[in-house]
Amino acid sequence: MAPCLGYWDIRGLGQPIRLLLEHAAVKYEEKQYSLGPAPDYDRSAWLNEKFTLGLDLPNLPWYKDEESGVNMTQYAAIMRHLARKHGLIASTEEASVRQDMIDQHANQTHWNQFILGVCYFPNVPFAEARKNYIDTVQPQFLRELSDFLGERKWFTGDQLNFVDFMIYEILDVNQLFKPGCFDNLPNLKAFHSRFQKISGVKEYLQSDKCIKWPAFSKYFLWGGSATYCSAEEIK
Repeated sequence: MAPCLGYWDIRGLGQPIRLLLEHAAVKYEEKQYSLGPAPDYDRSAWLNEKFTLGLDLPNLPWYKDEESGVNMTQYAAIMRHLARKHGLIASTEEASVRQDMIDQHANQTHWNQFILGVCYFPNVPFAEARKNYIDTVQPQFLRELSDFLGERKWFTGDQLNFVDFMIYEILDVNQLFKPGCFDNLPNLKAFHSRFQKISGVKEYLQSDKCIKWPAFSKYFLWGGSATYCSAEEIK
């Protein structure tokens, strides 16, 4: 039986996992859950089976591979498991240090400053949160990523690493939020373009299977609308 990834029918935390599986040429299936419409955003599609799947820590995303006995949850844990299995993890001390640092920094900044601080329920009006992010937080964050990448091909060096899948998704969603946001950072722009051309990923991004939108859940202030719009199009 093919491995199966369970997640919402959005990009979210599922997208880097999908990209890694596609690059690794894993023949996998997906169980996609849908939220109900506003105002309740019913979650019963997931909640009705949450505790029936034999998961030790029931959550989304989940990943099952019955052939190897893997039955797990948690985004970072799934990414690291797949990275170990498919040779997408650091193999030297220097690369390991870079891998662990950028993993933590990029994901924490993206989650705290962008997802929670702007797109979900910011503690200030959306227009104010958007302006602060675009004017201050985003340029600083992207500059940090650019400086860390330097002249390297990938974020840990010459070898493609699971963190590259995470950071690609972070960059791509930031570009959807503010088109052209890293055009002034040539190495980030080149990384983004280079990643889109790697085996499996290129084909996936061009396929109908790829979830291009929505980025987040329906109740998000940005990223969950039925059709794409940049942040600046939201009144």
